[in-house]
Amino acid sequence: SSTDILANFEIFLTVLRSIVIWYLNYCKVSLKYKIYNMITIEEFKKKQTSKTRLIGLDLGSKRIGVSICDERQSIATPYKTIDRINTNNLIDELKEIIKENDVKGIVIGNPINMDGSSGSSAQSVKDISINISKSIDLPVCLWDERLSTVGAFNLSSQLDVNISKKIKKIDQNAAAFILQGAIDYLNN
Repeated sequence: SSTDILANFEIFLTVLRSIVIWYLNYCKVSLKYKIYNMITIEEFKKKQTSKTRLIGLDLGSKRIGVSICDERQSIATPYKTIDRINTNNLIDELKEIIKENDVKGIVIGNPINMDGSSGSSAQSVKDISINISKSIDLPVCLWDERLSTVGAFNLSSQLDVNISKKIKKIDQNAAAFILQGAIDYLNN
């Protein structure tokens, strides 16, 4: 009968309404935990203003290379190498560098494979990058770092730097290579 259909329809709407309300509340809670400052290079470009210093990171398994650029974002310079102890130690060191140098953004080298696919290294870097972006209130973006270590090593060779100095500073030089590529992109 029509009254049974109407009653069942009202029950259906009540259940559906409850599900929708539960889902919306669930999304609000989960969205709070997913908010972080990871953005694309294009979004990064829109957020940056002139006279802003950036840092570049080359996240290795044993060492992290750090570079910094000038306020005009024209030249990336090797800054330091941090021994990788744990993510909290890295974040503390980065906060100190950011405060000392009035840094307004972070560019992290993304070690994607030569064919453009993501491997385990890229996933590890992405995970650490998300942790950095959750802990440091600055825009963070990933930048393709393919051949950055090779490029840094070759550049050191062209500058006639001896082999022990090349190896000692390879991480921070790779970070400078990564940051230089990103700021060249941002300036064009």
